[in-house]
Formats: sequence, C-alpha cells, structure tokens
Amino acid sequence: MFPRTTFTITVNPKIPPRLKRLEELANNLWYSWDRATRTLFSRLDPHLWEAVGHNPKAFLKRVDESALLKATEDRVFLATYNSILSTYDSYHDESSAQYDINGLHAQDQVAYFCFEFGFHESLPIYSGGLGILAGDHCKAASDLHLPFVAIGLLYRQGYFSQTIDSQGNQQVTYTMSDFEDLPVTPVLHKDGSSVQVEVALPQRQVTVKIWQAKIGHVMLYLLDTDLPENSPQDRYITHNLYGGDRIMRIEQEIILGMGGVRALQALGIKPTIWHINEGHAAFMILERIHNLAQQGLDFASALESVAVNTVFTTHTAVPAGHDHFSADIMHTYFDDFYHSLNITREEFMALGHAAGSPDFNMTALAIHGSRTHNGVSKIHGDVSASICRDLWPQIEPEENPITYITNGVHVPTFLAQEWSDLFDRYLGHEWRNKMCDTEYWSHIDAIPDHLFWSVRQSLKSQMFHGIRSRVTEQNARNRGSEAHLDRLLKFVDPINPNILTLGFARRFATYKRAALLFENLDWLRKIILDQERPVLLIFAGKAHPADTPGQDVIRRISQIAHLPEFEGRLLLIEGYDLRLARRLVAGVDVWLNNPIYPLEASGTSGMKAGINGAINLSVLDGWWGEGYDGQNGWAIKPGPEDMAGMLRDQEESRALYEILQDQVVPLYYNYGKLGYSPAWVKMAKQSMMSLLPRYNSIRMVDEYVKKFYRPASDKNTLYTANAFSEAKRIAAWKTKIRNAWHGITLRRLDVPCERICFNETLNFKVAAKLNNLSPEDVIIELLICRQFKTTRLYNFKHFKFQFTGTQDADEHLFELKLTPELCGRKEYFIRAYPCHPLLTHPLEMGLMVWL
Repeated sequence: MFPRTTFTITVNPKIPPRLKRLEELANNLWYSWDRATRTLFSRLDPHLWEAVGHNPKAFLKRVDESALLKATEDRVFLATYNSILSTYDSYHDESSAQYDINGLHAQDQVAYFCFEFGFHESLPIYSGGLGILAGDHCKAASDLHLPFVAIGLLYRQGYFSQTIDSQGNQQVTYTMSDFEDLPVTPVLHKDGSSVQVEVALPQRQVTVKIWQAKIGHVMLYLLDTDLPENSPQDRYITHNLYGGDRIMRIEQEIILGMGGVRALQALGIKPTIWHINEGHAAFMILERIHNLAQQGLDFASALESVAVNTVFTTHTAVPAGHDHFSADIMHTYFDDFYHSLNITREEFMALGHAAGSPDFNMTALAIHGSRTHNGVSKIHGDVSASICRDLWPQIEPEENPITYITNGVHVPTFLAQEWSDLFDRYLGHEWRNKMCDTEYWSHIDAIPDHLFWSVRQSLKSQMFHGIRSRVTEQNARNRGSEAHLDRLLKFVDPINPNILTLGFARRFATYKRAALLFENLDWLRKIILDQERPVLLIFAGKAHPADTPGQDVIRRISQIAHLPEFEGRLLLIEGYDLRLARRLVAGVDVWLNNPIYPLEASGTSGMKAGINGAINLSVLDGWWGEGYDGQNGWAIKPGPEDMAGMLRDQEESRALYEILQDQVVPLYYNYGKLGYSPAWVKMAKQSMMSLLPRYNSIRMVDEYVKKFYRPASDKNTLYTANAFSEAKRIAAWKTKIRNAWHGITLRRLDVPCERICFNETLNFKVAAKLNNLSPEDVIIELLICRQFKTTRLYNFKHFKFQFTGTQDADEHLFELKLTPELCGRKEYFIRAYPCHPLLTHPLEMGLMVWL
C-alpha cells in the first residue's frame, strides 16, 4: 500500500421537521423502560439498530436520510410516533406532581449520590447490582414525580466488555465512549460555556465538567475530569469504573462526593435531603461540613446539621467490602482540610474510625455523618447492624440505629412486553397504577393457564434466539467448527422451547458460588441427561479483572461445559450486560441463586425473574429470606454460619440436587394431556402474584420517602431555622452527655422479688447518679419478657421509670409500678441511656448503662 493520509468525515442526517422530536426521545432515558419508543427507532432500520447496540442517540446520527423521509410518508409509523409522544408528554406533565401525596414538601429536593448507575446498555456507566438498583431508584422517583436529582461519574471507558476464549479464560476489553453518542449533554451557562467546578487534590486543582442525563422527570448529573486543561493523570480519574489502585479510588470518591456537592451549588440546586447510596460518596459529608464552617458554624454543630438530613444505604454484607484508606493517604489528601475545620487530625480521623483497623473507613464516615442508615433486606439489616456494632459500642446490634428497606426492581423496565399486553387484557390498563396492591395482583390467577404457559414459552423462544446469536458469534471467534456449534445449540430450539431451562447470571464473586451446582457431577448428570426429562443450564456473568478466584470459577464452568456429556446442556454465555439480563430473567423457567449465607445483601435478579413468571430456587438469604412463602418457589436452608466452607458446599449442593430431582424436574414435566404442567403454572402464577406487588421499586422508594426522606426534611427544617440554633443546641447537649456519661451509675433501692401471684403489682425503685446531668437528659427503663432458651432484645417489652425526686449525694430517684400481664418465668433488665427530643434515633449516641 502506498503511503497516504486518511481523512474522515461524518455525515449526519437532517431530521425532518415532522420527526423532530425523535431527538428529544433519544435524549431521555425514559426510552429505557418504554419499549414502544425503542421499537419505533428499530423500525426505521433494524440492522442499524442492532449495530449501535440499541442506542437511540447513536442511531439518529447514523440512520440514512432516506429512511427518515420514508417514515414521514408512512401513516402507521406516524400514528405510532404521535401516540408515543402523547404518552411521553402525559408522563412528563409537571402539573401532575403532588409532593404532599408522596410525602414530601414542594420545596424539598432529594440529592442521590452513587458510584454507578445502570439504566440501559446505551449508557455504560454500571457494573452490576448496585448500579442497576440505583437506576431503578431514579426511575421510580421519576414515576412518583419526586423532587429528585442524582449525582455520579461519567466514565469514559466504564466497566469492561467480556469475551471468553476456547479455554474458558475471561478476556477483558475497555472501550472508549464517544460522549456525543451517549444520552448525555453538557450543562451550559447562558453564554454557551460549560458549567465546571474545581476540586482540590494534593498540590493541584482538578477541573470537573458537569454533564446531564434525563431519566424521565429526574435529572442525573455526571462528573467528568477527562478535560484538556487537566493533567493526563487527572484526566484518567473518570475513565474506569472499579479500576486502578487506592489512589485512583480515593480521587474518584473525592470527585464524586466533594465535587458532587460543588456541582449542585454551581447549578443552584439546594437539596433538603441527601442520600448516600453506598459509602463511595461519603466525602460529600466533609464538603457540606466545610461549607457550614465557612458560614461560621462550629464543627460539632455543622456535623449535626449535615447528619440530620443525610440518609445512608449500605449494600455490603462483609466487613472487607467497605472502602477504607490508610492514615497516610488521608493525611496526604486532607491535611489542609481538617485544619480549615478547626479540628485536630485525631478528631478528623475519628469520623472514619472503625474498630480493628487504623484506616479511615468510608462506611464509618457515612454513618457518623448521617442519622438514618439501612441495609437492603431484613437479613442484611441485621448483618449490617452486627458489622457496624462498634460504632455504637454500648448498644446491642439488634437495637442500634441500622434498619432496612428491602430492594425492589423497576417493573416497566424488566417486565416483558408480552406480560404487559396480557395484563392489559385481563387486569385492565390500570395495573400500572396498582403496583403495590396485593389484592389486585391476585387476579393473575384468573388468567387462563394455557395463555399463561403460552407467554412463558414465547419468552423462552425469544431468549433462545438471542442465545443462539451470541453462542454462534462466540464459537466463530474461538474458531469452533460448525459441527461443534450444532452440538452446542442442540437443545436451544426457539421453535420447540419445551425444555426445562435453569438460569444463573450475576457477578462471579466467589461468595455467590456459581459453581455450587457442579459439586457432584455424577449426580448432576443423572438429573440433566434424562432423555424423557432433559434440563438445560444457562450461565452468564463477569468476574472483576482483579478477581482471580472469580475468573477461575468461569474457567471451571467452561471446562465442564466442554465435557462431551454436558456439551449443549450447559451453556456459558459471554458478554453479560443489561440486554442479556432482560432476556434471561424473562425467559428461563427457574432462576438459581446460591450465595454463602448471609453474604447476599439483597439480590434483585430473582425479583426480575419472579415478576416474569420464572420460579426461584435459592438459598434463604437476602431478599428471598422474606420473599419465599412455601408456595412460590423452592428454598435451600443455609447451614450454620460457623460450618466449614467445604462441608457447607457439600450439604447445600446436596439439598440443591434433591430439590431438582425430586421436585423441580417432576413438576415441570407433569404434562398430562394438556401439553403443559398445571401444577407448574400454578406455582409460576404464585411467584408472580406474591413478588410483583412487594418487590417493585415503587414500594421501595415510597418506603424511603415515608421512613427516611420526609423525617429528614422535617428535621432539616428544624435544625437550620434561626441560624442553626437547634443544631447548636443538640451539639452542645451531646458534648455535655459524652463528658458526663462515664460517671453515670444506677443503684436499685427496692428488694428484688422472686415470686408473685398473678395481678400483683411490682414497685421498682432506682437511684441514679447523673454526674451533673438532669433527670430530663436520661431515660431509665425496664425491659421484661418471658424467659426462653434464646431471648433477643426485640422480644422485650419496655417500661419507662418516672422521676420522683432527688436525695442525698446527688442521687435522683426513679420509680416504676408494673403489673405483669402473663404468668410464667420472666427475666428483666434495668438500664439508662441519653434522651433528647431532637435525636433522630433514641439510641444514636451509642451510650448505655446497665444496672
């Protein structure tokens, strides 16, 4: 080839005026849950739609002008276009916003910070469950017309793309995104210049550009450091999600937390509620304290003012999963910062102190800087309370302030269109407004069984089409033969999809035990090789590039899939992403989930499968610990937490095989003359009826509003009034309590009685030395319950003592008259803890004295 210069030019189509609002539709991620909109774009050029990965904005830049002009003459296309615009305009009509009905005030504004967001594959700034959950939270906030903005990072490369070679090795590829192709636009000043903020890093200022993405009513602001004015090192900060070393991580978290606060200031947005979704964004607490300190507020009062309207949600079920940074790193990045707050280095480090480590812990910072904290399932709430128990050292974990709100999924995003159509027909169009009405969803039972089964088979057929395409591409790239491809796809038949299909797709972290099903290959062979009752296994998922054990699991499953007897019966699908996830959760018959208990914080993939009529087979962990009702799926009871790992795997895999061979397979193939199993359909309906109204994101966000957002807003109004007088008052009171608490003692004055008759009254008397505190500063209470072998504090009834006077030696007298309600042996305790009406949680100080 002769030497030559390559020139490029891009030719963009002119959108005809008649179709001008296609650009508006392409720039609002509302399309991620409105299938009609995505279908509209696809109709213009199906092949191009596939080539651009279902990205409407990239599609409009490349679609041929002739296709657009032809569409302007297509009456059916125009009618569909107009119908979609009518739906879009109705959805975005701000006059329908009624914040008081939703629990918030008109002046309220929620700011939701997260490290990743997953809305649709066209915006690749997510890796897995945390991002998808954050995306669903935003979508539900939009559906509810909440005053809500979200803040994240705009990753140039995002998370990696995955391929799997012929040896089962995961191959990682990072792709540079062209932001002009993404559904984002730069935020501009009136003069057309980009809105930017600066964030201080050691010996330099980093410029941060603000982009915006529309999520229905909600605006997502994304921060970007990949700018010419920044150094190459700083441009790289927002390149990769979950990449780099500890220095890269702390710089990303500083940009997100502190830069996010500055971005909102630059935009004139004044949140009244701040939500930290996982600890990555907790540095926002420091920035907000700093801002108040600049207004003259002392550190303690500023901390109280910030914490009272901050919500923190943790998604991690293991201590090692919480981000932490060494003291040296923190000193490098924050030495000047804590001086500006007029506090010592020790006081600053205490904000991130967690027992057992000298490091600065981001979860500890998030908890110290918030007053409402939650896990994402009931089990996870208990686990989180235990993990963080040292932050309230004198409080039992089951009583500390960490509670829970179980996750939910955005139904319009993950419910297959075929179900939407069937619901319209049998439940009426109003089902979209009845998302949490359990009685309403019981009417699914009235859908004829044969129609229900037909939809399930249709969705499986569609899934099989997609799987065939992916496996064919994977086989060609790995230079597999046509004969090999035929063997792989032998049972993936879209025309006759009547084969029991089990799916497992998620992040391949080792605690999720993707390989548990393969503990006993001989037993598994007997289950899946039955010629009369065959079983197909579909696996997909990514392991982090630094997670060698996770990649080993992928390799092992790939090797098993290549064994002659498993070939075609076990498929490992590469390139797991949102698009594949939607196909799998809608198409499989059974959704597998077998984490090590209690390490699954929540898990939402099983919810997505359940609302599509798939049946869950899962360890009783995370959300399934609440969702399983004995009739809507199968449960593997976890072994004791202290059981050795290998023995646990053996015991729980045995339970899995027994359930498969004795219950799942026979139930599915119990056809009779109908061509399907009525008993299977009954369980699938029960799965859908029981899960859809409980595990949707509307219920989840509504819980956040009622339990956290509204109380935080009210407290914020109280604390900020009159030049922060109440924030100053509670800060001063807490200082007084901490200084005096070591001197608090309790002494019982009455003689303990060991036996009474029913309906007799006990008279308890306690003398308390309060170390210069007043009786109003404390609560003295008695806890009593019937005595059992195991007694937890939440089974106790609480009775408060009344202050009756003061005697010598600065002792205050408290008295309680109590008539036990039930007969039997009882145990009781007497204790004291601080009390103030401005506290968000009665035990938030973590101080307790027991008699």
